[in-house]
Amino acid sequence: MADMLVKLYTLPELAPLRTQLAVEGIGMRRAVPQKHLVLGAWVRGHFAEGWAAGVKAALNQQLVSCWLAVLHTPLDHEAAHAYDLPAEQLLGFAWYDVASKGMFGPIGVHPAYRGRGIGTALLIATVHAMADVGYQYAIIGWAGAPSWYATAVGAQLIPDSEPGGFRGPLRGDL
Repeated sequence: MADMLVKLYTLPELAPLRTQLAVEGIGMRRAVPQKHLVLGAWVRGHFAEGWAAGVKAALNQQLVSCWLAVLHTPLDHEAAHAYDLPAEQLLGFAWYDVASKGMFGPIGVHPAYRGRGIGTALLIATVHAMADVGYQYAIIGWAGAPSWYATAVGAQLIPDSEPGGFRGPLRGDL
């Protein structure tokens, strides 16, 4: 799979997608480091071990580089105090600066919630975050859905970028 380039100074607005998802009780926010065990287990369970390894890197950035999509669940009892908050169900994630500086991805949405715009919202939120910290361009490494990335954020294939900076598996046995 080839890499793709995204111009971060011509991104679509995020607000309309956020509003649309909020109607369904779905929100987006930056991840917090103390949730690394839950996030790591979720990514490992729904995607790949290699992706789960990136959780720690994304959460240990000076500014956390991981965005989450969550389903807000109603509190099933009367709140006892201001910090008695309802749980959030993790639906998806996206991050940047994990495989390499300036690189977006991976991104993942729970299979039961795909096709609702969650992935697009995560992508747009994450590349906006990259622009906010000063990046002019983002690289999408090994873009698995080039037409989706092109439609969502205007990504363009980078010629002769396959396999890019990715290498084969690293083995420790002799």
